Amino acid sequence: MKTVDSYNFAGKKALVRVDFNVPLDAQYTITDDTRIRAAIPTIQKILKDGGSVILMSHLGRPKPPQTESSEPFFDEKFSLKHIVDHLSKLLNKPVLFANNCIGAEAQSAAKQLKAGEVLLLENLRFHKQETAGTESFAKELSTLGNVYVNDAFGTAHRAHASTTIIAKFFPNDKVFGHVMANELASIDKVLNKAERPFTAIMGGAKVSGKILIIDSLLNKIDNLIIGGGMAYTFIKAQGGKIGSSLVEEDKLDIALKILNDAKAKGVNIYIPVDTIVADAFSNDANKQTVDIKLIPDGFMGLDIGPKTEKINAEVIANSKTILWNGPMGVFEMSNFEHGTKAAAEAIVAATRKGAYSLIGGGDSVAAINKYNLGNDVSYVSTGGGALLEYIESGSLPGIRVIEE
Repeated sequence: MKTVDSYNFAGKKALVRVDFNVPLDAQYTITDDTRIRAAIPTIQKILKDGGSVILMSHLGRPKPPQTESSEPFFDEKFSLKHIVDHLSKLLNKPVLFANNCIGAEAQSAAKQLKAGEVLLLENLRFHKQETAGTESFAKELSTLGNVYVNDAFGTAHRAHASTTIIAKFFPNDKVFGHVMANELASIDKVLNKAERPFTAIMGGAKVSGKILIIDSLLNKIDNLIIGGGMAYTFIKAQGGKIGSSLVEEDKLDIALKILNDAKAKGVNIYIPVDTIVADAFSNDANKQTVDIKLIPDGFMGLDIGPKTEKINAEVIANSKTILWNGPMGVFEMSNFEHGTKAAAEAIVAATRKGAYSLIGGGDSVAAINKYNLGNDVSYVSTGGGALLEYIESGSLPGIRVIEE
């Protein structure tokens, strides 16, 4: 793997694609800086070598005006200038800022950049050519530096100008940053070098978003634990009564196929046996614990029950490799977070006993961070969608262009 550790940046201007897509509150204060902190080691390696750093990123999903114009637009709440002070503190040095990512100001700032200095460019997505993967835009970006570093795993599944197209302009000078290298190493460990038993825990709202990943995993895992809203589609497919619980009526046959495929491949599949139900989607709703196949009319399942927690904990405790994607219930509500918290704690306990645990997917990461357990598992992925797509397809556009 070609990483920043195998490259000498002395006298080089490194154009680094980072993922600074972080949440901001109404006052533009960063509420979770995990992704920024993750990029610091890559930046420091380049500076230590005697190079300079030009950072490019997107922030949010700004909506360009529906016109033919290729001119950039601006939206205050998506400006990367709100990142500058925090990044300066983390690096313990001033970070320069350019009000555009291409054009005269960006060119001038990059040209004047001295060894040891850091420049942050304005949001790439203020140009619609970024997400369109426009080659001329990628080429203009490429002129700012003389080595390309991709450290944005969270966007590696997008063939955007700054994540994929740009690499062709650096045929001999393109490497992965530490975030990218660590992500790939953790996925490789889980998918290709997993110690058995290997348990995948799949939660979240819908089966539809997990079909391809489950299909791929059934060839690799020993156990599959199902939780979250998607569980009720499996229950209904088997003839259970699910009240007013979330269900994908058009995916009942797919749920049955997953059950049959798991059986044929010798994979143990664990679907909840009990559930905490409520008479409304509210933390203050009336709730009770029932058999998951016998949910009364007017009630919806919002969390797994205590019997299911116990079964899952035993499976997790006996696992050597664990992949977790998706919560067990509506963990954002305190009355329906117990199942998700119990799963997180079981994964931590197994990790302490020597299991390798990879947490991936936005809600799983949010959950593990909510309970302050991120440092107690083996690896927390910074890219939910990218991780899932990598597992499904075996590679990503932003990875292939560096490896080629």
